[in-house]
Amino acid sequence: MENQNPPNSTSKLLLWFFSISACVKLLLIPSYHSTDFEVHRHWLALTRSLPLSNWYSDETSPWTLDYPPFFAYFERSLSLLAHLVDPRIVDVHNGLEYKATSVIYFQRISVILSDLCLVYGVYRLTKNLEVKRRDLMWVLVVWSPGLMIVDHIHFQYNGFLLGWLLLSISCLQEGKDLMGGFLFAVLLCFKHLFAVAAPVYFVYLLRHYCWKGFVRGFGRLSLIGAVVVAVFTAAYGPFIYHGQIQQVIRRMFPFGRGLCHAYWAPNFWVFYIILDKVLSFILRRLGFGIQIPAASFTGGLVGDSSPFAVLPRVTPAATFIMVLLALSPCLIKAWRNPRPGLIARWIAYAYMCGFLFGWHVHEKAALHFVIPLAIVAAQSLEDAKHYFMLSIVSCYSLFPLLYEAQEYPIKVMLLILHSILMWLGFSALFNDKSVSKAANKKKGTQLEVKGSSERGGFVMGWVGKSYLFGLLIVEIWGQFLHPYFLGDKLPFVPLMSISIYCALGIMYSWIWQLSQIV
Repeated sequence: MENQNPPNSTSKLLLWFFSISACVKLLLIPSYHSTDFEVHRHWLALTRSLPLSNWYSDETSPWTLDYPPFFAYFERSLSLLAHLVDPRIVDVHNGLEYKATSVIYFQRISVILSDLCLVYGVYRLTKNLEVKRRDLMWVLVVWSPGLMIVDHIHFQYNGFLLGWLLLSISCLQEGKDLMGGFLFAVLLCFKHLFAVAAPVYFVYLLRHYCWKGFVRGFGRLSLIGAVVVAVFTAAYGPFIYHGQIQQVIRRMFPFGRGLCHAYWAPNFWVFYIILDKVLSFILRRLGFGIQIPAASFTGGLVGDSSPFAVLPRVTPAATFIMVLLALSPCLIKAWRNPRPGLIARWIAYAYMCGFLFGWHVHEKAALHFVIPLAIVAAQSLEDAKHYFMLSIVSCYSLFPLLYEAQEYPIKVMLLILHSILMWLGFSALFNDKSVSKAANKKKGTQLEVKGSSERGGFVMGWVGKSYLFGLLIVEIWGQFLHPYFLGDKLPFVPLMSISIYCALGIMYSWIWQLSQIV
């Protein structure tokens, strides 16, 4: 169905959505920010103060540059403005740990303005949709609580980067494969962690764009190959010229950091670690001489080089193979039936595979699949049910990022408001739609929200309700009951509980998505 509003009206309304979110973000400027704030300030300084040949070798600060060159160029462009605001911001030596009001406001506002890239990506994806579906997608993406927590409190530029991803997806959905591939190549030169979806892009573009007979297909393959080479040459060429490419690669792929990030992301490796700890505890009780690993559960930390006590040590190569194996059904499907309408689903699934089975996964990487899945969520009732549960779980899994007391009401209110808006939006969208009879016949113990046209469309089943209610129990225990009953004892338990419980929901989501693809 075509959009009922003219393009100009649509863009103005979307800018109102952005303006409302920007006002909220401005109110959050004085709130807590992580060490990532100093990381990006130092990157402003080193790209401004040092020659390009020293960007990836500088060790003035422990927060060394480890993003691809396009992001370094992005920081360089921001540093030109930062110098006008306050020269000390971009002073590589005197600016270390600089926390003046000028740097706080400059960096916070730079993130807010860079979100215009995300807004344009959403506009490209929704400009031809019916009003209800379009507005719901705006709410899910532009008002995403996960992006609010990670970018505008904790501090990063994920909205800007995800905007590039949405632009690429919109081009592929419109049949502009060459432009979609170009934008994705640019995105990889901004942040290499988006490369998890590269196999999906390769298979889809090879089959959909290049598989057009030998002569025509070879010409198209050569063209898209030349485009990708040109993008990577623009990004990495100067560093090759200065003999710095090996240093750049070492910075971008620091495999010595270990399997897990600081606090365990809710993925498959949570269960692997817990199993190792349980087995080591049991075997020690039985008299076996099991060595206790150097790392502990305290604070949810896993040391960079700590071995597992019982289970085999996981290597980066092993995680790479597991990601490819998990991704293979999607790649087969993309090869057999390369439909533009399914590309967003496949890309989101690829990022979920990387999140669940990848090496040194950050909990913030959940945004890589939650935001693309917002595009899919409004396509059917079943997708809406799935997204409702996944979005809540992924947002809650980010709560430990904001551990200070003054931010607690903010993150709770963001999640509650997001849940209410999702519920109202999905209910309005599917209330007057006929629901597939096949969906109503699904039974069993799945974490499935069930609906029927007779019951108002969007209705949760008891299993889904029970699981989401469990999040409330986990939070009450970790925030209130654990300190009351145990005090400082077993400080790792609240974080571990969040990781395990959220990992159950995300593992279920992965299985559900796999079943939909297969």
